[in-house]
Amino acid sequence: MFVLTGYEYLLGFVIVCALVCAAAIVLSTLLAPRRKGAERRTTYESGMEPIGGAWIQFNIRYYMFALIFVIFDVETVFLYPWAVAFNQLGLLAFVEALIFIAILVVALVYAWRKGALEWS
Repeated sequence: MFVLTGYEYLLGFVIVCALVCAAAIVLSTLLAPRRKGAERRTTYESGMEPIGGAWIQFNIRYYMFALIFVIFDVETVFLYPWAVAFNQLGLLAFVEALIFIAILVVALVYAWRKGALEWS
């Protein structure tokens, strides 16, 4: 029946995933409240009454701090597969990982010197 053998379980998994997604969309449209009053259109601030507008300008430092965190977090995740297969990779992979870590350290020193890590 299948041209590619061994992919029946993958096809079943894809079909189940599609059905779960479709069921979630259908159930949310059927069970969602229909009324849209003034309370529904207000800005949510931890159950407190909103103060001011929602469209305010934030300092760029917050965005820079978040971006630096995300970059270093993702780069650290790249080291995990290397650490798991460390015994099989050999000396060349170890040198490549050291170069990768050195680039991360240079980037961290650069961000530190530019003041991107200051929260004042």
